[in-house]
Amino acid sequence: MVSYMSLLMYGVGGIVVAGMALLVAFQEKLVYVPVLPGLTKSYPITPSRLRLLFEDVWLTSSDGVRLHSWLIKFSPDCTDIAHRLEMVRIMLQKLHCNVFMLSYRGYGASDGYPSQKGITMDAQAALDHLSQRTDIDTSQIVVFGRSLGGAVGAVVAKNNPDKVAALILENTFTSILDMAGVLLPFLKWFIGGSTSKGLKVLNFVVRSPWSTIDEIGQVKQPILFLSGLRDEMVPPFHMELLYAKAAARNKKCIFVEFPTGMHMDTWLAGGDHYWKTVRTFLQQNVLEKGDESQHKGNDSESTDCVT
Repeated sequence: MVSYMSLLMYGVGGIVVAGMALLVAFQEKLVYVPVLPGLTKSYPITPSRLRLLFEDVWLTSSDGVRLHSWLIKFSPDCTDIAHRLEMVRIMLQKLHCNVFMLSYRGYGASDGYPSQKGITMDAQAALDHLSQRTDIDTSQIVVFGRSLGGAVGAVVAKNNPDKVAALILENTFTSILDMAGVLLPFLKWFIGGSTSKGLKVLNFVVRSPWSTIDEIGQVKQPILFLSGLRDEMVPPFHMELLYAKAAARNKKCIFVEFPTGMHMDTWLAGGDHYWKTVRTFLQQNVLEKGDESQHKGNDSESTDCVT
C-alpha cells in the first residue's frame, strides 16, 4: 500500500514536472508580450493622427529581420495623445527631446519572433541608425528602458560606451531567472539568478535569461534608476539590487523612489517630481557635457531619447 508520504512526493514531483513543461513550452509568452490583452497588433494611435512631427523609420537587423520604428521630434505644438504615446507627449513637453521608439521583432509592425539574441540585435540596429543621422546630436543619445526595455537598455549601453551618453532604467528586473519565481513561486527553488539562493538546477531551460544584474555592473555611463514602490509586476527590491551592483563600480548612479508608482504608471504617479528628476539628471550628465559647437539639431538644448 502506498504511503501518504509517497503520494505527497509523487504529487510534488508531478507539480514540478508540470511547471517545467509549462516553462519550456510557454516561456516566451511570459517574457514577451507583443500584444496587450484586448488590443490588436496594429497601432491603435499613430503620430500622424495626432499631428506630431515624426518620421517612419524602417530598419533591418543584422540577421535580416525588418523592424519598424518612429522618430518623434520635439515641437512646441505637441497635442494630446493617448495609450503609450501619452508618456511621449509629456516627455516631449517636459524634456524638449526627440524620441526614437523601436518595435522589437514580433512587436507592432516589425517582422519576426522575439528572443533575447534577436532583440539585442534589434536594439543595436536602432542605435547604429541613430548614430549615423545628421539631423540630431549623436553625442547626446540617452537610452530609456522600462521593465524588459531596461534589460535591453543595459546591454546596449554596456556594449556601446562611445554611442550612449546615459542610461535610464525604470522598474526593471534583476533577471528573468529571478522573475520565474515571481511568476510561478514554486520555481524559485529550482530557477534563479546570481542573487538567488535556490538550487538553480533548471536554469538551463530558460532561453531568455536577460541577466540585467550582470550587465549593469559593466555600464560606465551615468545611470538613473526610477523605482515605483507599488510595482505589482517586478518586486521593487530588484531595482535596489541593480543600483547596488552598478554603484559599486560606477559613481555616476542615482536612485530615486516614487511611493505610489506602479509598474506602468510611475511616470504618471510621480508627477512633476518624476520629470524634474529626469530633467536634472540629463542637465547634469548629458547637456552640460555636450559641446554646443557640434550640435546638429535645430534645438541646441534637445536630447535624443531612445525607448
